[in-house]
Amino acid sequence: MNPTIIGIIGILVLITVIFTRMPVAYVMTLVGFVGFAVQVNGEAALRLLARDFYSVYSSYGLTIIPLFIFMGQIAFNAGISRRLYDSAYKMVGCYRGGLATATVCACTAFGAVCGSSPATAATMATVGLPEMKRYGYGDELATGSVAAGGGLGMLMPPSVVLIVYGILTEQSIGKLFVAGIVPAVFITIFFALSVWVYCYFAPQQGPACNAFTWKERMLSLGETGETMLVFMLVMGGLFAGVFTPTEAGAVGAAAVCLVALVRRQLTWPGFVKSIYETLRTSCMVLLLVAGAVVFGHFLAVTRITFDVAEWVAGLNMPDFAVVAMIVLVYLLGGCFIDALALIMLTIPIFYPIIMDLGYDPVWFGVIIVLVTQMGVITPPVGINVYVVNGIAKDVPLEKIFKGALPFLIALIVGTGFIVLFPQIALWLPNLMY
Repeated sequence: MNPTIIGIIGILVLITVIFTRMPVAYVMTLVGFVGFAVQVNGEAALRLLARDFYSVYSSYGLTIIPLFIFMGQIAFNAGISRRLYDSAYKMVGCYRGGLATATVCACTAFGAVCGSSPATAATMATVGLPEMKRYGYGDELATGSVAAGGGLGMLMPPSVVLIVYGILTEQSIGKLFVAGIVPAVFITIFFALSVWVYCYFAPQQGPACNAFTWKERMLSLGETGETMLVFMLVMGGLFAGVFTPTEAGAVGAAAVCLVALVRRQLTWPGFVKSIYETLRTSCMVLLLVAGAVVFGHFLAVTRITFDVAEWVAGLNMPDFAVVAMIVLVYLLGGCFIDALALIMLTIPIFYPIIMDLGYDPVWFGVIIVLVTQMGVITPPVGINVYVVNGIAKDVPLEKIFKGALPFLIALIVGTGFIVLFPQIALWLPNLMY
């Protein structure tokens, strides 16, 4: 049978089985394994399964996921996150959807430390969802804002996706990091606007409270002082080159533990619960990543990605239309394949085309991250949605996808602006380099 047809059948089977509510990590692993066995042979599929799972679970870079999840769990069980959200509630709670906006901004700030989209989504879901529910926020807005905001971890430096892109294309990773800052802030503003529009039409999703006095607001900020010090310690050490992103996770977790102990708000049962939830959530996220890697390797041997890329390259269209087609391939591919796997599969084909058309490679790197960011909140394999669903088990998957839809629209519009006005991404790196 033609490899491309096998790949199409695999995708259709994946979508069909996911609708049976079988965990998506198992579905991706099973379909990827069986598909690879059909395309190559059973022995090779077994070796692939062992190698991919071992490489994911032994990856030093992915150590950042349990570290930052642990930091979030300690912050939650010690009451640190509650103080942060109390302060945010007093500062912006008088506006509709204020806490959802604060959560999106927190995702952007956390992405500056983390660099991993699933880790950002998992941590902010652990910290933010209970607080938004405590203040009466609807499930759709609460889960959708966390799932979409977690995607900002892919763009805000240090971004794992930009690192891989820089290595594959031999571009300056520092320049790519700087190029991601303004677009990340730009998309955050669009997300905040989408929260406001969402709550304008559905005010019950993000209810506003009575306005607090400025004295009460300033006093609430005093309760967050030590948390801001921890944030500056992690951020400052990271950008000063004192430690790596993974080490930043360890420093942040240790610092939050120290703050909780000094305040005497971390009990032994709370500490044990933090470890248990960290283990459970980390295994869930890593299993999703491993499943996506296995499924991505199956698609690689079917050559679907290559066939589509070669078809786009052979089209006799204007330059902007070719770029639009490439963006569409990444958008559709991001719905099925892990962002890193998709980039590693397609960059060797699409990058020379972009260079021949005369586009800036740094700008293209930012665009790729933005488009793959859409894939983490779009069905059927929106990994951030499944991460949030794994933590908020009482919220149906359909509600989370529905809640993420306004943010997806905002992301598409924001990406359109950056495509039309490349200087949004290139202004800062051109200024600094």
